[in-house]
This record gives sequence, C-alpha cells and structure tokens, in this order.
Amino acid sequence: MSQNQASSPADSKPTSAASRILALIPGILLCIAVAGVSALLERAELGVFEHPYVEALVMAILLGMAVRSFWKPAPRWQAGIAFSAKQLLEVAVMLLGASISFAAIAASGIALLASIAAVVVVALCVSFGLSRLLGLSTRLSILIACGNSICGNSAIAAVAPIIGANSDEIASSISFTAILGVMMVLGLPLLIPLLQLTATQYGILAGLTVYAVPQVLAATVPAGLISTQIGTLVKLMRVLMLGPVVVGLSLVASRWQTGGKKTNVGFFRLVPWFILGFLALATLRSLEIVPGTVVAPITRITGFLTVVSMAALGLGVDVKVLANVGGRVTAAVTLSLMLLLGISIALVHWFK
Repeated sequence: MSQNQASSPADSKPTSAASRILALIPGILLCIAVAGVSALLERAELGVFEHPYVEALVMAILLGMAVRSFWKPAPRWQAGIAFSAKQLLEVAVMLLGASISFAAIAASGIALLASIAAVVVVALCVSFGLSRLLGLSTRLSILIACGNSICGNSAIAAVAPIIGANSDEIASSISFTAILGVMMVLGLPLLIPLLQLTATQYGILAGLTVYAVPQVLAATVPAGLISTQIGTLVKLMRVLMLGPVVVGLSLVASRWQTGGKKTNVGFFRLVPWFILGFLALATLRSLEIVPGTVVAPITRITGFLTVVSMAALGLGVDVKVLANVGGRVTAAVTLSLMLLLGISIALVHWFK
C-alpha cells in the first residue's frame, strides 16, 4: 500500500485545521497593526485635548479605508481580514454583556428609564423611516438609526453582524456619524445659555444626544460635576437599550433577509451564539458571579477587538461606494440627529 493510500481522513483533519489557522495570521496581523496605530493616535489626542474627540474605533476604519484606497490586499490577506471583521466582532459583542448589570437599570428610577426608552424607540423608528425615504438600503438605514439613537459607533458595530451588513454600509454609517458626533461635543454647550438649562437638564440632554461615553464627558465637563455625573448615568442607561434592540433585530433579521418568506429556522439561527453569550454574561454580572474586578479588563479587551474589527472593515471598503451614498447618508444622519435633539430638549424641560 502506498503512503498516500495509508493516510486516513482523520489524519488530514488536524493538518487542514492548522492550515486554515495559518491562513488567518497575515490578515489578522495587518488588522492589529492598523488598530495599534489608531490606539496610539487616540492616546496622542488624549494627551493634547484631554478627551478623545475621535475614538480609536473611528480612526481604525478611516486608516483602513486609506490603506485600501492605495493598496488592495492580495488574496493571502483576505481570510484574516474577513475573520477579523466578522468573528472577532461577534466575540466583542458577546463580551459587552459582562459590563451590564440589570440592577443598575432598576436603581435609576422608572420615570427616567421610561423616558430614555421612549426617546430611543421614537428616534429609532423615525431615523429608519427618514433613511429609507432618502433611498438608503434597509441595512444601512438600520445602522444609521441604531447609531443615532443608542450609542453611535458601538451600536453600529454591535448591530452590523446581526443584520449581515457589509463593509461599505458599516463604513458609511460610522464615518458620517463620527463627524456629527464631534460637532455635537463642540456645539452642545452653546445651548446652556441659549435655552437657560440647569446643570441637571444639561446633563440629561448630553446623555440623550451625544454618541459615546467619552464624548459625553467632554461635552459635560465644562458645565460642572453635576452635569457630568447625570450625563454619564443617562448615557449608560441609553447604552443598556442596545441589548433589547440587538435581541429584537436578531429575531426578525432572518425574515427580512429571506424576503419575508416563512422558513423553518432553528432557535440558534434566529438568536446567534454571541447574543446568547451577551445575555448570559449580563445575567452572570447581575448576579455578581462575574465580579466587578474583571469588568475593566474585559471592557478593554472588548474595545480592542472592536477596533481590530473596524480596521478590517476599513480595509474592505471601496471609497467609490461611499462617494455614491455620501450625500444621502449625511442628510439621513443630520436629520435624525436634529430630531433626537428636538425630542431631548422637550424632555429635559419636563425634568425640572
């Protein structure tokens, strides 16, 4: 019997698995390199301005797009880039659950929680409707609605794998949302004297309208400690809305992706593994089985994995596609943000 005949299928399995893993390494290392540069730029920005107005997450996708515009990665890079854009992002979404405690929701007060939930739901629906009226795709409209209504880039990154969004759609929504996010940080304090807002009212307004937690800090520090504390609390409560939204989208995504046809899909296809992991970690954190001491390290790991995934998405973006939808995306994000701002101003005048 020849040597080729002597080898069994079982013998080839480890070799096949090892070769697949090795094929991922070049692309993953490339994404990590882009993410590392983005993190260094954010640190430099923090040293200069004391607050990161443009997060490493945004820088990673922009740097990836810049690299992609000058150099198209060869096939040897593609497997690792695709793995970083999908699987690593799914792991990051799952790990988010460890930072959420259901007890924090109950301790914040029913009136404020209900108000925040109402604002998020209304903003989601109207933002999605505006985006569709402007001719944007369903997936891109969902990304814009979630990013605008919940927590900006983090919401976009969490929702993207659920709805099967591609690199161009994610890059479009994140890029234009990031620009307006910075403008909100710089312009929102001007409303304090204009609307005669108290420290409490301004904190609520900042928490409801500014996209990222670091940006909330940047927007509220000039208004004082009370505004910063309230703004951060409201923002964190708004972030908690991401869980129900992601679970809801996972339940309906299979229906609209198949054109509304009824299919016999198992539970684990309807609710992806990383969403189940997200809910499991959130439950364990609420029961204090996951101790508070590990939350900070897990949060850092989650943040880094997300930045690596955004670098991968940027490396897969065709800038020409962004140019084709840029005007409509800008209009959708701007109108949605103005709507959110209007609703939030009305709410803070109610919370006297």
